[in-house]
Amino acid sequence: MDERLARYITELFAAEDDALAAVRSRHAREGLPDILISADEGKLIHVLLRAVRAARVLELGTLGGYSGVWIARALPPEGRLVTVERDPRHAAVARRAFAEAGVADRVELRQGTALDVLPQLVPPFDAVFLDADKENLPAYFDWSMRLLRTGGLLLCDNAFFAGAVVDPAEPSTGAHGVREFNRLAAADPRLAATIVPVRDGLLVGVKVAD
Repeated sequence: MDERLARYITELFAAEDDALAAVRSRHAREGLPDILISADEGKLIHVLLRAVRAARVLELGTLGGYSGVWIARALPPEGRLVTVERDPRHAAVARRAFAEAGVADRVELRQGTALDVLPQLVPPFDAVFLDADKENLPAYFDWSMRLLRTGGLLLCDNAFFAGAVVDPAEPSTGAHGVREFNRLAAADPRLAATIVPVRDGLLVGVKVAD
């Protein structure tokens, strides 16, 4: 996209308030990996969650809490975001972000490996947002479809994986995981899905059948 149009979208529809800007600044100050979602992607996720009236959302990959703030703000007061983070330092940064953004009462942060936490969760969820390790995305797809309600949203960041999904010479396990996840999402008759070309690609799917 033309950078001018991208900036126009962000400034008009996804301008960060002080709380979100503080989360992003802390993320950089603490030296967390520079892989957090963009503001326009955060707003898109926020709008999609509002569209399905999501009240219970699962996120894999909390990082510093930036995406979690966008998600939690889309939920009703009694809503709940269950977010999973394996790195204790990242989890500590995220807890502070949720508290300072005023959404801590809507967030349950579970520290641990996603594949260890997922079997402990009780369905249904209204939406699942995947932004964790790419190698395990096919397994996360299976768990997401088990945990989602019919009509629920499946969202996955980095669906393009910096272009590696169309580069057969890219042999990494991460690229393989993303390709397989995209294939599963496209082929599963229980899901109506596509990729929105925002940032590094956001896969958006709706569970249409059990």
